[in-house]
Amino acid sequence: MTVKPSSFLTSSVSAISGTVSNLSNELLEYVNPEKPTHDHSSVYYQRFYTSRFHLGEQAIKAKFSTPMNISDGDSVIVSGYQKNTVFQVLAYRNQTQEVTGAENWVILVLGALFFLAVAIGLINSELVSDGALIPKLFLSGFLLVATYMAYRALLIREAIGLLQP
Repeated sequence: MTVKPSSFLTSSVSAISGTVSNLSNELLEYVNPEKPTHDHSSVYYQRFYTSRFHLGEQAIKAKFSTPMNISDGDSVIVSGYQKNTVFQVLAYRNQTQEVTGAENWVILVLGALFFLAVAIGLINSELVSDGALIPKLFLSGFLLVATYMAYRALLIREAIGLLQP
């Protein structure tokens, strides 16, 4: 097992390589509460694929919108961050099957820009300039969401960069 820290985001992102053991996969499915009872379209479902495994002695957890392409015994490199006793994966490269995977950071950047645009629109509204509390709360919320999405996109980009040889 090898650990390779990042230097960009205060070493919060690092990479670990090793052989997969004790692999377990599960599907988490959330249903939109506005789903009509007679409609079974996949539009109303949100799916997350969770993989738990070990690389050496390190417990690993990965949650993606598509299943990871790994099997027991595969040689993989994962990059992410430590959360309590489990390493949270942001990106991975399976050297055995020659497959890489990560969440789409571009969508996060576009989402952050959208929320930032809404916040800028709120700044220019009369309600915020008049000192009303509710628009200021919305403004703060939109700015927080935009900041989080941009930060998450940067983490994923950094994690992808750590997988390069």
